[in-house]
Amino acid sequence: MARLPRIVIPAYPHHVIQRGNNRQAVFFTDNDYRFFLECLREAKGKYSCRIYAYVLMTNHVHLLVDPEKADNLGRFMQSVGRRYVRYINQTYRRTGTLWEGRFKSAVVSRDAYLIVCSRYIELNPVRAGMVSDPGQYPWSSYLSRALGSPDRLLDEDPWYAGLGRNAQERQRIYGEWVRSGIRKGEWDQIRKATQQGRVIGGEGFKKQVERVLGRRVVGELRGRPRTASVAPENVL
Repeated sequence: MARLPRIVIPAYPHHVIQRGNNRQAVFFTDNDYRFFLECLREAKGKYSCRIYAYVLMTNHVHLLVDPEKADNLGRFMQSVGRRYVRYINQTYRRTGTLWEGRFKSAVVSRDAYLIVCSRYIELNPVRAGMVSDPGQYPWSSYLSRALGSPDRLLDEDPWYAGLGRNAQERQRIYGEWVRSGIRKGEWDQIRKATQQGRVIGGEGFKKQVERVLGRRVVGELRGRPRTASVAPENVL
């Protein structure tokens, strides 16, 4: 059966997962993490993408990327992947592939699902048992979004921007949101939607995507996400 084209909607966020081949490590030292971040910074400028959240795990990465044009997401990921593979092969005198085939992605609605997806990304090290608090992990957007650490890679997503009147208020509210109660099945739904190239959003957003694509989209993340009591209204 022919593989369906990847769902990419310009000017909308996309949750992206790229894994190491056979789930093997892709980062070995702190310098590797730093170089990958530099690859992201260079590629986002070259291919007009915004980055709202990220986490670099030992054998995979999660990104929340907003491409200006539909083709830009694939070009962005290809640029990052190729440059980083060259660096790893030269640094460790190895050959062959590093990544596990095509990256996985799901388009994300620009409402409460956006912040839900950010939380999913930044809590990866906690779920993996690497740290007890996301603020303890150095290779994540959480340090900037919740703790105010400077991060030249990040852009401010529209939902986060509405959380407070100033940076300090937004950081506090976002940190509280990340630690708030998580709806049952939320993580599993996001993971499955991304692995299967679906839509992370409600029924209305799925219909919007179908109109843009001109074809039916099978599956979506169902159920309105529970938001913090201080969260603003939807911005779709």
